[in-house]
Amino acid sequence: MYDSLLMNGLNLLHTLHTSNIKRGSLKISYQARVNKKKLFSKEEIHVKFLFDMFLIIIGTAILAALFYYVCIKPMSYWRERGVKQTDPIWVFGDNWMTATKKESFLDFIIRCYNYYPGARYHGVYQFLQPTLLVKDPELLKKITVKDFEHFTDHRVLISEDSDPHFGKNLFALTGKKWRDMRPILSPSFTSSKMRAMFVLMSKCAEDFTNHFLKKDQECIEMEMKDTFTRFTNDVIATTAFGIKVDSLEEPNNKFYLMGKETTDFSGFWKSLKMTGFFLVPKLLQYLRISFLSRSATQFFSELVDETIKTREEKNIIRPDMIHLLIQARKGIQQKEENVGVDTGFATVVEADLGKGKMKEITNMDITAQALIFFFAGFDAVSALMCFMSYELAVNPDIQAKLRKEIEDTLSGCGKEITYEALLKMKYMDMVMSESLRKWPNAVATDRVCTKPYVIEPTNPEEKPLYIEKNTLLMIPIVGIHRDPKYYPEPMRFNPERFSDENKGKIDPFTYLPFGLGPRNCIASRFALLEAKVVFFHLLSHFELVPVEKTPIPLKISKQSFNMVAEGGFWLGLKRLKK
Repeated sequence: MYDSLLMNGLNLLHTLHTSNIKRGSLKISYQARVNKKKLFSKEEIHVKFLFDMFLIIIGTAILAALFYYVCIKPMSYWRERGVKQTDPIWVFGDNWMTATKKESFLDFIIRCYNYYPGARYHGVYQFLQPTLLVKDPELLKKITVKDFEHFTDHRVLISEDSDPHFGKNLFALTGKKWRDMRPILSPSFTSSKMRAMFVLMSKCAEDFTNHFLKKDQECIEMEMKDTFTRFTNDVIATTAFGIKVDSLEEPNNKFYLMGKETTDFSGFWKSLKMTGFFLVPKLLQYLRISFLSRSATQFFSELVDETIKTREEKNIIRPDMIHLLIQARKGIQQKEENVGVDTGFATVVEADLGKGKMKEITNMDITAQALIFFFAGFDAVSALMCFMSYELAVNPDIQAKLRKEIEDTLSGCGKEITYEALLKMKYMDMVMSESLRKWPNAVATDRVCTKPYVIEPTNPEEKPLYIEKNTLLMIPIVGIHRDPKYYPEPMRFNPERFSDENKGKIDPFTYLPFGLGPRNCIASRFALLEAKVVFFHLLSHFELVPVEKTPIPLKISKQSFNMVAEGGFWLGLKRLKK
């Protein structure tokens, strides 16, 4: 025992001694290096200085070149091709005002549209992305219909890899994947399916109206966006998921809260993420930053999984999108059936793309389609309702005329509205068509050139324009809808534009609230029917009136990417005296 302690002590002394020698050597070595530096000549120091400066200059030049090619050169893309263009700002392009919250997205589109009056097209810049803004109706017809094979896709901002629940939806799909999925989903939105869904929608509208009838108030003041999103939430819950929800009676139900979270783009971080998807989409894809929150995707994934499991176990059949996708997974496809009266002037025609056939349809594919359906139905349709209710409130003569048609329709169908009776209401359709003209749900849409294309000149100022593959095109919907060349006094709300005498004069390529060509909105019938149902029930019992908080004239918020009113859509429901 003592021997081992002695040996350990000797080893310790040896280690300490050795380390002292090494430290001494280090000191000598360091001193030698210092002395050596003192031996450098002035010429050597001068050469080293010049070499360091050379490296700094080279590095600066490389950074300047990178900045030029990434941030400055793209801003002259259209000028180099002989195309008129805007005056973009480095990095931000024409989006500087929207990025700094000084301009709404709607105003951005109108500003870009009016930059060169009379031009068929001109160049704009969405951040670093050169974009050809196309506004001539004949050219739009060629691009979106006649030569559709050259422009089949939308711009992809969110890839399947970074967010499969959003990247796999119908709007985001490209090429063959889109062509296979569209015919599978189309039968969900035929007029025959709408007739089947009408009963469910009408019940939601009755519950919605009864909620306010129970209130002992002559005039109920409310924010319409919050109110109408609760209605659209309940309609989607019952028509798509088979779930009974009453979001007015149960304001904090999980289905509504998840919908609100999914469609809310206000706030600094959400706005920053949205800007990132436009500015540096590849970086966000590389970092796998998802568009939807984890809680929302988990909620809807579990909901769809449970819905599919329940339906398959209990053999439940409902006329909705989830049922069609379950059938398609089994190799069964239904035919499209459009019969009887259609949902209105704004309804788009479905293109014949043949039969869709996907190698495999997973639960995630079904969830992705249900999510985009929910996303559009929750936010876009409620926006239509908000703008229409505002226009009716500030134009009481139009509201009175519409209410007269509602009363006449009710008396003609035994005090209970039917699908056919609702869709035969001409003035209702005129009011809705004018709402969508002045306040389109999507203020713009896009196309990506998938095959090289040449725009032939039609006037002396133009020359053939070669469109490269992957070039982005913008269709400025709200700009066209508010062009006095097509709609005199565009800011005047005038449903008579869509009367039987006038609607035949409208060029279909100047009225595009649901898009154009085969990539138009698949759910136009659903949206129109849902909006007509709720206004029929609501105006049967209430008058929409302005209140103190009502912004007149209405201005679009600059703080949100969504189409919402600055200060909110505040209106009053004034109980009718029977």
